[in-house]
Amino acid sequence: MSASIGKRLRDIRKRRGMSQRELANGSGVSLSLIRKLEQGERADTRLETARQLAVALGVPTTQLVAEEAADREASGVTVDQWVGVRHALLEPGPSDDLDEPPTVAGIRAAVENTQPLFSGDKLAELSTILPTLIRDAQAVAESGPEGRAVHMRVMQLTGWLLTQTRQFEAAEVALGRSLDASSDLLQSAVTVSTQCWLLLRCGKLSGARELAIRWADEAEPRMSRATPAELSAWGWLLLRASAASIRDNRPGEAEDALRLANSAAVALGREFAPDNDFLRAFGPVTVALKRTENAMVVDRPDLVLKLAPKIPTNSMRPTSNNRNRHLLDVANAYARSRRYGEAVEILQSIRARAPQWLPNQRYAQDILGLVVAKRRTLTPEMRGLADAIGLPL
Repeated sequence: MSASIGKRLRDIRKRRGMSQRELANGSGVSLSLIRKLEQGERADTRLETARQLAVALGVPTTQLVAEEAADREASGVTVDQWVGVRHALLEPGPSDDLDEPPTVAGIRAAVENTQPLFSGDKLAELSTILPTLIRDAQAVAESGPEGRAVHMRVMQLTGWLLTQTRQFEAAEVALGRSLDASSDLLQSAVTVSTQCWLLLRCGKLSGARELAIRWADEAEPRMSRATPAELSAWGWLLLRASAASIRDNRPGEAEDALRLANSAAVALGREFAPDNDFLRAFGPVTVALKRTENAMVVDRPDLVLKLAPKIPTNSMRPTSNNRNRHLLDVANAYARSRRYGEAVEILQSIRARAPQWLPNQRYAQDILGLVVAKRRTLTPEMRGLADAIGLPL
């Protein structure tokens, strides 16, 4: 988080009249880690660990940690893979196809054709296709409303993908351009929802919560005549507000936002994706998944394992937006409950479905790291999984 986390931790602990051992006992964080943080031997810690300490100290997480990156930036391999995408985004130039200038209709068709690659996490294919698509969309951005709309959509998807692959600075640029090009409140809300996710991944909890709440207030529909698109936009903003609040040790606010999101889901009545847009898919199952995620954030693996079997996820596409992220929570709950074999089994199932997505999830590395730390010897399966997700040696 920051080199000064140790000083803030020490100052708040002393103000609370707690010894290091009492803080360790109350938070579940090891005494040795607390000592290393306060003595400056460790300059950072996971956001979830910081939340545990904040709960024990009775303060918001953001009072304890600096709002800096909580998730590591992309690895060198990932950075190399996406250099063409970042170059097209940050150093715009003419379209590659000089003989036939791009048309709005052509780019719109290309976006429709590539959307399954986004929702299916086909990262290798996208790293090749996306640079030309970005340049073509920029070329028509000033041609009129339709050109701006297609540019907005390309930037929206690019920002989502760059957030997914932990390229945060470039993601911020893409999402900002998407919002600037948007003239539609509901499409803007989709971009803002991704901006909130970006802020969450960067550990900027207050910023994510305030942005989500502000836009949720702006997008709140009249329930008696709300359209599915309005319910989806409002519901997702509330889910982002809940996610930020639970991580910032504000359980009351998190539950209030989740309750309102559930009211939108109940009004919708089913899982629904306006215009078949996977970024806008929302409904009762999505809310149930996020409720389970919140339970894992507050270290309730027992509740996660109680809730998960009741969620009918089989009909959902196993995308990183919903089912796979949920399965990581279930795997973590198994690992925290010392059911290591079941945790590994779930990680292997995700790897089989989304082999390009899993290595970009630090959460997966943390789960397997817990399993590895508790095992005297590793099976060949575990060693292969560790290599596949990039678990540090």
